[in-house]
Amino acid sequence: MTLAVYPGSFDPFTLGHSDILSRSLKIFDEVVIAVGVNQNKKTLFTADERVAMIEKEVSEIKLGKNNKVTVECFEGLIVDLASKHNAKSLIKGVRGPVDYDYEAQMAGMNTVMCPDLETIFLMSKPEFSFIHSSLVKQISLMGGDVTGFVSEKIKTILKTKS
Repeated sequence: MTLAVYPGSFDPFTLGHSDILSRSLKIFDEVVIAVGVNQNKKTLFTADERVAMIEKEVSEIKLGKNNKVTVECFEGLIVDLASKHNAKSLIKGVRGPVDYDYEAQMAGMNTVMCPDLETIFLMSKPEFSFIHSSLVKQISLMGGDVTGFVSEKIKTILKTKS
């Protein structure tokens, strides 16, 4: 069984995140969605809320008979979580050059800390390349319509925070 870890803050989980997950499941049998907890980062949703939100989204994804998705929180280094799961790959969605520059630096650091861990970059599809969780939050908090950026379920959850 091939397993990969898909880390992020997922605050909230967007259609872009969902697309990267679905495409990852074509490559890997199992994906662990690792919801990052960073005490220095202000999030709209608690870690537990983000996990619950993603679990609801995952329940809607058509999984192959050999596919499995789990969601869990992590605090600390992603290489430690990957090691805990014996993962050999990290999945990173990349929307464009700015994301790539940052993620390439992170991949380099992770490779030094854990040489057997490979980072797999998946380019966003054009229709998702502009979606950014922080912008989705801002639009929602200002009363805007986030249709086309998040699922209807998450849209409803976002309204409870406005």
